[in-house]
Amino acid sequence: MDVVDAVDVTELLEAADLLVPESLAMENDLTVSDVWDHLVHDEWDVALTLLEELRGGPTLPPAFWESLGVAAGQLRLERSTAWCHWRHYESRRGVIRAELTLRPEARRTTPVPGAGVLRPMWDIGHRSPAGDMSVSVARLWVEDRPALEPGGRALVRLAPLTPSHWRHLRPGDRITMHEDRSVAGTATVVETGAPYAGP
Repeated sequence: MDVVDAVDVTELLEAADLLVPESLAMENDLTVSDVWDHLVHDEWDVALTLLEELRGGPTLPPAFWESLGVAAGQLRLERSTAWCHWRHYESRRGVIRAELTLRPEARRTTPVPGAGVLRPMWDIGHRSPAGDMSVSVARLWVEDRPALEPGGRALVRLAPLTPSHWRHLRPGDRITMHEDRSVAGTATVVETGAPYAGP
């Protein structure tokens, strides 16, 4: 990485750091000064990771995730870049998290990729005028692992193609994943969150 890139990354991380609400930055003993200490010592990837892992509390602004995504891209951290883009989407469209169990007898024989590239169909309770199942598409992010094996279980995040179709979901609702007509997996919604509302 040349000096210009390093300065750009530092500026982006500093800008993102300033967007973190003080109440959120204090969780788990993480403070703004912790991030600054890593920036001062040119530990950009560590500072980026600390900021990426901020969870809970109010939804962070889209600009926060946009800045982190650009910084991660400049650091050539592919999964971090994808994660920041994912969180940017969630800050604008809302959060849906679920516990997904893939069916071992489903047609899929390879792991489900974890970084938001798969766009399966979901039965979320909508019906066609004739009463048949009407599916909705949502990208799938597997939390804390690179992939999910057939028959495996994990927390996942969903990014709907049409978010308005999903607004009726609440924690405890059961939904099914489809890659064809058969059921590929079942999921229980564990969290739904609104988009960033602004200050």
